[in-house]
Amino acid sequence: MSVHVDPSNADAAKGWDGPTGDFWTDNADMFDAGVARYLQPFLDTAAIEPRAHVLDVGCGAGQTTREAARLATAGSATGVDLSARLLDLARRRADQAGLSNVRFVQADAQVADLGTDRYDRVISRTGAMFFGDPVAAFANLAKALKPDGRLVLLVWQPFTENEWLGAFLGAVAAGRDLPPPPPDRPGPFSMGDPDRVRTVLTAAGFGEPRLAGLREPMFYGPDISTAERMVLGIVGGRLDDLDAAARASAEAALRATLEEHLGSDGVTYRSAMWLVTAALG
Repeated sequence: MSVHVDPSNADAAKGWDGPTGDFWTDNADMFDAGVARYLQPFLDTAAIEPRAHVLDVGCGAGQTTREAARLATAGSATGVDLSARLLDLARRRADQAGLSNVRFVQADAQVADLGTDRYDRVISRTGAMFFGDPVAAFANLAKALKPDGRLVLLVWQPFTENEWLGAFLGAVAAGRDLPPPPPDRPGPFSMGDPDRVRTVLTAAGFGEPRLAGLREPMFYGPDISTAERMVLGIVGGRLDDLDAAARASAEAALRATLEEHLGSDGVTYRSAMWLVTAALG
């Protein structure tokens, strides 16, 4: 990666501009489908107007950036992400959609020069939980936001409210203790605690944020084989140190939980997110 990355985000950058980003790129449609039921409430809350200029943080393959560009017909949408491959895919898809008011930039949003008072909306769908220094990162985003602008985030509620990861970790544990990602460090649940969200955002220059709870099924595929491939891409690294027998047992346990959650809508698990909105303080 040739862009400037804060040292606290170096490991994240290595993953997202490497194997993690590759997996997300290769499965971009499935990842978008996984959280599809959250998309419209997220866009409704963002309330993007035709002349708005929008910054999409952790944009991935660019679905939310493209949706923002479609709403900001006389404005623009800019997506930033750490993964070069995801951004290449995002650009191709924007070109295919005929969107001329969208651009994508490889950057660490914690330290990148995002401008001052440039954006009417700063949005992020599950992309704002991984900053090494979240206060510094959100302060940088606050600087980029216009005085009357709005921050809109979609972030996971705590681990205990999200059935999917607990089921996957339990299946591949093979008798080991596999703790969930810590809630006070960069990771999917780092903004699950409403008090921590308030502390981080107000310290970064935002006013008191509002949090609305959303609960929707998380989709992992239309069939067991698709879901198994997706889940192994997420937690399969937990199997690397197992012997053949333990690995086979863990994989069987994973298939069992997937089968238990296969229904008419495919393989789904309960999930919960916060829809966070904040203006500048």
